[in-house]
Amino acid sequence: MEAVADRVETHKNIGEQRDNWNHLLLTSINAITLTAATMAGIAATSVGGPLVALKLSSTLMYLAATGMLVVMNKIQPSQLVEEQRNAARLFKQLHGQIQRTLSCGTPTSTDVEEVMEKVLSLDKAFPLPLLGAMLDKFPKTVEPAVWWPEHRQRQERQSGRTDGNGWRVELEEEMREVVGVLKRKDTEDYLRLGKIALKVNRMLAISGPLLTGLAACGTAFVGSSHGPWAATLGVVAGAMASVVNTMEHGGQVGMVFEMYRSNAGFFRLMEESIESNLNERDVGRRENGELFETKVALQLGRSLSGLKGLAASSYSSSKKGEAIEEFASKLF
Repeated sequence: MEAVADRVETHKNIGEQRDNWNHLLLTSINAITLTAATMAGIAATSVGGPLVALKLSSTLMYLAATGMLVVMNKIQPSQLVEEQRNAARLFKQLHGQIQRTLSCGTPTSTDVEEVMEKVLSLDKAFPLPLLGAMLDKFPKTVEPAVWWPEHRQRQERQSGRTDGNGWRVELEEEMREVVGVLKRKDTEDYLRLGKIALKVNRMLAISGPLLTGLAACGTAFVGSSHGPWAATLGVVAGAMASVVNTMEHGGQVGMVFEMYRSNAGFFRLMEESIESNLNERDVGRRENGELFETKVALQLGRSLSGLKGLAASSYSSSKKGEAIEEFASKLF
């Protein structure tokens, strides 16, 4: 529990630091780019020594902005911040689970092993280092975030159970319909949105350094026979680079992509949790059915009657061969 509490504080502090990176780098790069564009415009009207000084200064500033943009677009500070936010929130949940286990009695070695697996899974899903362990910010395929170990069957049967442990045939069918809606609607939709956000982010990440690089080339030729065109390229490309950089990092497109990916992971976790209970033939080893139904309803932002209505609507649509329009979650 102490180790988990320390991780909560660590991820919180690192997240604040990386949020500062995003704001400071965005402001600094835009300031450098716009200053270089201004110098390029002034250089186009200058001659002699001032022309050389302004042209050289503008070119160097554009080159510096290009290098900084490449690094910033590679690490995506806003996406890193969202990863640390998610990690801190999930470690807080785990901390609460440990406290509940301690309050219910003496933990067993199995409890310790399960918690350690969860801690290591979270460490792997949300790494702190940037070099070597950082998550790929531009993956080839978009997959839901996974921060939990594989679900294992419970080893101990709850004694004295003759009432089905809160499970009924109707409840099992209800949970199967909920899983179907989660897969067909919620998870699929957030993966689709994640793909769109990734494409937009990739396009912006390439455009920013490309524009500052073109501006540097244009500024280098100010004062030559191609002076008017070079000056135009240096000023316009620099201005456009500032707009692109603001859209990408000011709009925190990387954070949006990570949010969609983690939401899809949330729904995938719910699917696996429900399926692991349904696949367990011995109802005594499942979570209590009534409590489990309440937990699922709360996680989806629904009442118990709303959850039953969703299952009924899904069943009716499948019988008619129609696609259900309603999403399972009311939260996201």
